[in-house]
Amino acid sequence: MRVAVISDVHGNACALEAVLREVARAAPDLTVNLGDQVEGSADPARAAALQRDLAGAGALEVRGNNEEKFWPGGRRSPLARAYGAWLETQLDAETRARLAALPLTARTPDGAIFACHGTPDSAWDSLLWVWHSEGAGGFYRARDPGGLRALVEPLGAEVVLCGHTHRPGATRVGDTLVVNAGAVSDQVDGDPRARWTLLEGRSGHWAVEFCAVPYDVEAAVRWSQSRSPFGEGEAALLRSGTFGVRGDGG
Repeated sequence: MRVAVISDVHGNACALEAVLREVARAAPDLTVNLGDQVEGSADPARAAALQRDLAGAGALEVRGNNEEKFWPGGRRSPLARAYGAWLETQLDAETRARLAALPLTARTPDGAIFACHGTPDSAWDSLLWVWHSEGAGGFYRARDPGGLRALVEPLGAEVVLCGHTHRPGATRVGDTLVVNAGAVSDQVDGDPRARWTLLEGRSGHWAVEFCAVPYDVEAAVRWSQSRSPFGEGEAALLRSGTFGVRGDGG
């Protein structure tokens, strides 16, 4: 079985289109979308439509923390509220309601693959890495192995998928492969390419490949600068492939 995993599109239609071209060539049996679909300013309406089409074709979806911002009272900071007001001009009410109603977790019908955005209990927490505040900033570090085991073992899955931290990586907890899929947009490692993950499983044994895809960053920047009030921040983020990660996951 071949499984394509995307996460954290953040409204970047240019990056998503480049990823989906590669996904189509890989011809997966299943696509999984780990959430944070539209919170960004590089054509979020087109990004939403592309991801709605994936869902219509059978993709497994879960909600990210940014989908929860579409809940009443879900926007806590001034920046989040400004994004929310602008996104209401880009996304119709039906789209916003669809995203808000996505489930926190999902499984494949055979139970082998478990998907969440953050952890099984929260879209705002992170599974493989834990956020630690330090002064005005902070950093991620690997979750304590015992704590990770306590979260993963009860799921009884062959593969546990997560996103949220924009950091591709994998580890094993017993016989379970735990995979953070990385992010389609808004990179943190200085490499602006879009990311997705390919899983291949045979007889319960899984291998993972992390994929990086060049895309037209300047086209995404031009869209944001010409049609949103967030263009300068988007330009700096997409061009550099780095951003200051907040402990609330953005």
